[in-house]
Parts: sequence; structure tokens; C-alpha cells
Amino acid sequence: MGRYRVAMDIGGTFTDVVTYDQQSGTFAATKASTTPGNLSEGVLSGLDAVVDEPSGIDFLVHGTTQGLNAFLERRGVPVLLLGTAGVEDTYHIARGPRTRLYDLHYRKPTPLVPRRDVLGIGGRIAADGTELTPLDEDAVREAARRARADGHGAIAVAFLFSYRNPAHELRAREILHEELGDDVTVSISHEAAKEWREYERTSSAVVEAYTGPIVRRYLLDLENRLAGRGLRVPLHVMQSSGGILTAESARRRPLQTLLSGPVGGAIAGAELSRQTGRPNLIGIDMGGTSFDVSLIVDGEPDVSAEAQLEGLPMLMSVVNIHTVGAGGGSVAWAEAGGLRVGPRSAGARPGPACYGRGGTEPTVTDANLVLGRIDPDGFAGGQMTLDTGLAATAVDGLAEMFGMTTTAMAEGICDVANSKMAQAIRTITVSRGIEPRDSALVAFGGAGPMHAVFLARELGIAETVVPRFPGAFSAWGMLQTQIRQDWTEPYFFLDQDLDVADMAAQLARMERDGLAALEHEGVSGNRRSASHAVDIRYAAQEYTLTVPLTGADEPNDPDFLPSVAQRFADLHKNRYGHANLGAPIEFVTLRTAAFGDLGRPEPQKWPAATSADFPYEIRTVVFDGTGRDTIVARRDDLFVGHTFDGPAVVIEDTATTVVPPDYAVSVDDIGSLVIRRKDSL
Repeated sequence: MGRYRVAMDIGGTFTDVVTYDQQSGTFAATKASTTPGNLSEGVLSGLDAVVDEPSGIDFLVHGTTQGLNAFLERRGVPVLLLGTAGVEDTYHIARGPRTRLYDLHYRKPTPLVPRRDVLGIGGRIAADGTELTPLDEDAVREAARRARADGHGAIAVAFLFSYRNPAHELRAREILHEELGDDVTVSISHEAAKEWREYERTSSAVVEAYTGPIVRRYLLDLENRLAGRGLRVPLHVMQSSGGILTAESARRRPLQTLLSGPVGGAIAGAELSRQTGRPNLIGIDMGGTSFDVSLIVDGEPDVSAEAQLEGLPMLMSVVNIHTVGAGGGSVAWAEAGGLRVGPRSAGARPGPACYGRGGTEPTVTDANLVLGRIDPDGFAGGQMTLDTGLAATAVDGLAEMFGMTTTAMAEGICDVANSKMAQAIRTITVSRGIEPRDSALVAFGGAGPMHAVFLARELGIAETVVPRFPGAFSAWGMLQTQIRQDWTEPYFFLDQDLDVADMAAQLARMERDGLAALEHEGVSGNRRSASHAVDIRYAAQEYTLTVPLTGADEPNDPDFLPSVAQRFADLHKNRYGHANLGAPIEFVTLRTAAFGDLGRPEPQKWPAATSADFPYEIRTVVFDGTGRDTIVARRDDLFVGHTFDGPAVVIEDTATTVVPPDYAVSVDDIGSLVIRRKDSL
């Protein structure tokens, strides 16, 4: 048994690493610069900073952005799409923009596969799963020759009703491998997403094919390099669902890792909710490139069965995260006489002007440095020294364009960024009927605690919590999660036609399959469990809500139908503001999630203060246009029971917390900073 449990999270600017020492029961965190050209280098550099020998690692989990970056930057592999002849244009027809019917500027999202690379293949499966026309195997072989000749790096296969009967897709894959060898990536839609919407299922298969080879190469390279350094345990990878799986399984199902980077923060928020007794949290993760918002509702992450990226849908379990281009590296610029911040980022190279790596444009980090809110000598745990002069020069260049002072422009940059981030929070809360004031704000990411209290003030949120290791909070969250595999089964029945015994039998089969699959992930029998849910809609509606079930045998309960109808009505009212209890409902999809418990670190209690006093110094920091005497303290010097009033700046290795005037800070028993308005105490 190794000594350390380790989690690694790659961001746009820094790679965060958190270790848990199982002998001492303590955590440690560090950062390493992300290496965009070869992400493995940044991962290994961060690992070397906290662990002497990989052989001492007992558990290793990794959140990867390889697939997401390939998607966003449109540098995936060329994909050939095989569809059912006669309806092969489903992917390009897509869906009408119901939410944007009157938007004259709407443009359909650009597909990942051009129309010339879509081929219709003969053969037809009926809606009930019976074969109407045999698969045209010659056409599949011709498609393989086309893929070889044109240099396609992957093939996506999406045939009609394959979720009912996958025989044609499975045979097509066999033929493609016969013709092209086993190294070619073939994504078949019923494995990417075994659900009923043809366009969304096709899109899921295409995204997996487009990003899969890049994810596989990266994971295989990282596994080999770690093994070469002596790692003796499997590398685990974070999934979009908030669970993890082995890298071997992730290579087979790369779509599940697409959003694995940002998800760790939501899982960390759920664990913080459990430890502190706060059921509803809004998590904000502000790094160098992006600003991510997630929700914890009644102690659980907000999980959806569908995601969209740049308008392209994917059917998979995913933690709902709303992202905007606002981070410490976001560039401030002038447009049409106004000030804009982001979404363009200075990234890790050259980075903000204050990094001294050749960047000249002002960024949010430069603005905070000009305002005195960042310690130039202790940035990123002392790994970097920031140049205040270069930051001031960059901000001043923009200030001259607006006839403002350098300080006023720096505050303006922060204000515009804050406004953009506050709107992102409203998008994921108010637009869904959730009142932000009913939640606490949890601030993490390297830049999140610098801006969090300003966002809370704008949104009327009374309490802001800054956890320990906020700059590496997402990585900490990865240590709290467990193995997860999701199983779906289309199941179309009106409530009046439902065979509850058959439904219970289907759920029991899915549970058996899910628990059996966990054996391959190295999970022993007594550490496996499963949960179930069903997608329901009102009869004749298009979209569904996912209703949790108490167990696989719940349909056998005599009160099952009225009980599940009530739960659906409650969810519908919460989401849409109305419900119609008693109206016919339709069951659409059965869902089972199989979980494998790999253990988690014990919560580390923070030491109590022996005195009300703590070390600090006074510096001048700008708030509301005025330089104010401000407490500057080290996070490591603050213990349970310490309290102080703002203005204040709390410095630590992974982040900086900024507390404006009129706010008070206390330290709770797990070491979190709890910040509230003084007039609300």
C-alpha cells in the first residue's frame, strides 16, 4: 500500500496537484505551469513537486482537458460519418432553434463533419428493433477504402434505431476493423449514447470520434511515462458525470472525459456541503482562462443527462457547469468606445504582462496587481515574481484611450469582469428559478477568491466561503469521488400502459450489469452500489425530467405510479413554475448509475487559535478608488476562532482572497474562511 493519494487538475494556465498523506492525515497542494504543447510535462512537473517517488502513490486521479481543448480549438481528427441511407443528413439538418426563433442573427453551429464526409449506408432497423433491410456490407467496405484514401483519422457510425437493435452498427465496426486494422478509431452511436434522439445520438458519436484519438494518445503516453517512473497503481480519470474510471476504460469511452477538468470543483463543493452542513452552494471557479459556475442543491451536484458545447449536443451524464471566458489572464480591450474583458486570454504563454514573458496587453491579473491586491513576490506559491511596473504600463496604455487614471482603469477592468461573471451566475440560477440569495458562494480557482465577495455583493448573497487550497480545490474534489458507470435503456410507455413488473426487471438487469462492470475497475463486491432514475414527460411533450427512484424494485410498490407522478410534478413545478398533477405522463428512459467506493481522505480538522492575535502587516490597497490601509495576512497563520474585519487580503500558495471594507472574516473548524457583511452579523 502506497502512502499518498494524489489528484491532478490541468487548467489553462496552471496544473494543480493535491496530495493526501495517509500516514500523517494531512493535505498538500502545489501548482506547476501548464505546458500547452505537451500537457504531460506540466502534469509530471507538478507531481515531482509533491511526491519523491511515484511508487509511493496508492491512488492517482487526473482531470484532463485534452478532449475539450481539441473540441474548442477545432483540432480534432477528420471524421467520416456513416449514417442510414436516406436519412444520412440528420446530423446536418440538426434541430430548429426553438429558443431563438426570432433571433435574426442566429447561425447554426458549425458541424464537426462537413457534408462531403457523410455517407449513406444501406440497411434499415425498424423502430421496434426488427430488421427491415440487411446491412449493405459492400457499402461499408467501400467507406473504409474512402476513409483510408482521404486520410480520415476516425469513423463515426450512427444508424437509425440502433439503440433498439445495435446489430448493424456492431457489424459495421467489425468490417471497418477488418479493412483498416484495430488501430483506427470507430465510434458507434449506441455505445456513445444509447438513447432515442437520432440527431443528439449522432452528434455524441461524432464528438467521440473527433476527440477520441487525441484523448487516447495522451492517456496512453501519460500512463507509459508514469509507469516508467515506477507508478504501481492504475491512473484514474475524472468523468463529466463527476465519477471516475480507469484510464484504460477512459480510452474506450473518451466522450465521458470531455468535461472532466471543470467537474472536480462541483464534487469538491458537494463534499464541502457535507462537511459544513450547507445544503445549497454556488461554486465559482476562476482560473487563468475561464470562469466556471456549478450548483450544489440539497447537498448533491446538479447533474444533467445532456450537455451542449458550442451548440452541439451530447447525450451523457454531466455535471451542469456554465462557463464564460473570464479569468486572471482575460485580456482587457477597447471596442466601439467601451471596455471589454475577455473572452480572449493571455494564457500561460506569454501570459499577463506582469509575468514578464513578453505579454503587453492588460489582463485581470495585471489590474489586480496594480490595485495592490496581489503579492508580487509570492504568486503561485512563490514560483513566480510579478512585475508591477509592466502591469502598470499595460493598464496605463488602455487608460489613456479612455482618459482615465491607471488606478481607475484597473478598477474598471475588475468591475467589467465581475459584471460578466455575475451574469454567468444568474444564467445558471435565476434563469432556472433558483434564487442566488438562498445559497452560499464557494470561491475557488487561483483567482476566484479575489473576486468572490464583489460578486456576492452584486448578487445579494450573504455568505462567501473560501475553502482550504482554493487554487487547487478542483483537484481536492477529485480525491472525494468514486468510480461511476452510467447505463441507459430506452423505455417508452404511457403510465396507463406501464408493466411495473417488467420495469423492475429491466432496472434489476441494468443494476447487475453495472455492478459486474465495476469488477473490471478493481472494485470489490462490498464496495459497489447503484442508484436508479427514470426520464418522464407529460404525454405529447418533447422534453423530459429525470426523476430519482428509491431502488430497482420500487416499481413493484403498489403506490409506485402516484408516488412517481407526484415527484415528477414537484420537479416540473420547481423547474418551470407549474405542474399538472393527474395529467397522463410517459416514461421514456431508464437510468442506472453504478458506483464503486475506492475510499476517501478523512476530513482534516484545522487547529484552534491559542490567541485572538495573528501575524499580519498593513499595506495600501485600492477599494472604490481610494487607497486604504489593509490587513495582509498569511492563510497558514489563521486558525479556528480567528476573526477580523476588512479591508483585508489573505495570501496563500494557491490563491489570494480579497475582502473589501464592510465585510468580516472568520475561520471555521475545517479551516475555511467565512466572509459576511458586517451589517448581517
